[in-house]
Amino acid sequence: MRASRLLSILTTLQAKGQVTAQALADECEVSVRTIYRDVDALSASGVPIYSVQGSAGGYRLLDGYRVRLNGVSSSEAQALFLAGLTQQAADLGMGSAAASARSKVLAALPEEMRSGAARSRFHFDAPAWFAEPETLAQLPTVAAAVWSERALRFRYASRTGLGEREADPLGIVLKGGAWYLVAGVKSETKTFRIARMSNVHLLEKAFDYPKSFDLAGHWAESIRLYEVDLHPNKATTRLSPAGFAMLDDLLPPYIRSGAVISPENDRNGWRQVTISVGLLDHAAAEMLRFGTHAEVLEPPELRAKMTEIIASLAKMYRSSAKPEG
Repeated sequence: MRASRLLSILTTLQAKGQVTAQALADECEVSVRTIYRDVDALSASGVPIYSVQGSAGGYRLLDGYRVRLNGVSSSEAQALFLAGLTQQAADLGMGSAAASARSKVLAALPEEMRSGAARSRFHFDAPAWFAEPETLAQLPTVAAAVWSERALRFRYASRTGLGEREADPLGIVLKGGAWYLVAGVKSETKTFRIARMSNVHLLEKAFDYPKSFDLAGHWAESIRLYEVDLHPNKATTRLSPAGFAMLDDLLPPYIRSGAVISPENDRNGWRQVTISVGLLDHAAAEMLRFGTHAEVLEPPELRAKMTEIIASLAKMYRSSAKPEG
């Protein structure tokens, strides 16, 4: 731990020039007194580190002294900066480790690029629009189980109720601002939304990570099957030019890629499109998002459901309208 902290202090000073003891303590998550001892140890070992006195003071390295990161080129260091999910690393309980890694990568960049990189020219915003990111107290424990290949016991609030689970954690996925645990449960691979997990306990029991398991591949296939299961039916619609333009914004890629679109518009510019839809209520809710720019033609059950909902809405708005006067 101390060797890693000493290297972190060196790379931070190299990357930033002059840094206060308090800033070093915050980054390393130790006390200022510990930083004083670490600086004394570095100086005693021959590292040319010195202090600058005054209100704008701090520690500096002698000009020209550099710590090399063997094997890391400038372009590789730039690529690593693009992969640095700062807030997500903090959520996983790895904030200080991520800060130390950034300092080491920053030290590998050319002098003229360091100030720009330190200001973060790229920002990664994981949550979808109008959605709040999830920051979960249990997430670091889940991450520790994934790294150590140890089983987890937790309570899980599924759609059918609250129950105790024990699982072998295979990986963590961040999707649209929500965190998911992919885990082995007996002979199956299941997905748990971490926000629904509580009373999470890291067990002493270890498990053998399946050598053939590929997290990215498994997740991609799970998403595909989930979309197929959610949209088992077909609906034929008429879309106005504006409705046709709304397809990209309102429908997921799976539905858009499988849509059957008529090659010609009618005399009003409307076009017939057949798409995959969910069960009756879900399909009606999806089509209502198009407003007056879509008309359901088939199946008759969905058309009748749309008529029923629209009539109910019209009745509600008529009855709640305030009289003029």
